[in-house]
Amino acid sequence: MDESGTHEAFMRRALELARCGAGWTRPNPLVGAVVVKDGAVVAEGYHAVCGGPHAEAVALLEAGERARGADLYLTLEPCVDFPGKRTPPCTDAILRAGVRRVIAATADPNPCVNGRGLARLREAGVEVVEGVLAEDARRLNEVFFHWIVHRTPFVVLKLALSLDGKIATRSGKSRWITGPESRRRVHALRARYGAILVGVGTVLADDPSLTVREAEGPQPLRVVLDSEGRIPHGAKVLSPEARTVLATTDRMPVEIEAALQDRGAEVWRLPGEGDRVDLAALLCRLGEETDSLLVEGGSEVAWSFLSRGLVHKVAFFYAPLFLGGREAVPSVGGQGVDDPAQGIRVRDLAVERVGEDLLVTGYPVR
Repeated sequence: MDESGTHEAFMRRALELARCGAGWTRPNPLVGAVVVKDGAVVAEGYHAVCGGPHAEAVALLEAGERARGADLYLTLEPCVDFPGKRTPPCTDAILRAGVRRVIAATADPNPCVNGRGLARLREAGVEVVEGVLAEDARRLNEVFFHWIVHRTPFVVLKLALSLDGKIATRSGKSRWITGPESRRRVHALRARYGAILVGVGTVLADDPSLTVREAEGPQPLRVVLDSEGRIPHGAKVLSPEARTVLATTDRMPVEIEAALQDRGAEVWRLPGEGDRVDLAALLCRLGEETDSLLVEGGSEVAWSFLSRGLVHKVAFFYAPLFLGGREAVPSVGGQGVDDPAQGIRVRDLAVERVGEDLLVTGYPVR
């Protein structure tokens, strides 16, 4: 195997390790580290939880003296010291360990780092190789790369639908369109992203809990769009298992706001856009709380986000069945477009089998 192939093989292992921290490190990135000496792995590490030791520190501690003269594979540029930083800079740890060469997949887009870590290593005489599996590393940290630059959540639109594009029957029933494997995957997505959002119509129709139950991971912040305060005070989404935010406008009566706050909900009064919450204003507010948002429906909410160019990624679970019916609920509602040429294109499609269903992911062209 040539050197480029060797680099890729060890970097794939580092990426695999990085994924172990999914859901727990936010708003920090997912990072994996592999220490290699004489062609063999001598230590590994990953960032496991926000506030905990970084991947480099874990791997170098495990390697001990074996790190001297070794290669260090990193999925992300090592950090440097900057105001407000809570952990020691990893560049210093790398230099103390005597690492010979650092192979980094990509630079850190954090304005406080953004090339300074790699430059520090080069200045100290450490050989640096950049760009190994860079696109894989950027996809792994697509949430962090977006949030650290824009300070608004990375938005994923998730829907479960039939092959003919319906998310509910003509009678409004939607449980269960997709199979158990897809539902478990959805719970893993909820654990991966910082917040989950539905419209009040979904709460009225399905009374969802919007919690993580069939996967391991932290509970997301639950967000309900409810511009008038229509949510039932006994709704499952108001349970104490996780924080719940009701995104509303001045149209919500103050007495309803007080009653919902008594149930433990947080009420955010935001600017209105017509008779609905201004989604851009909501995302700005959410960016102060979390790095990512999973939008779960319904169809009008889906179109509201899509039509405003606010969706960064889609995850559609297709079940192998037809529901039919002109009055059945389409996956995406709203006014739609007049001509196919005006449609929202999706790039980089990927298709995966999940049980009997198909998961289609992609990135809307914004």
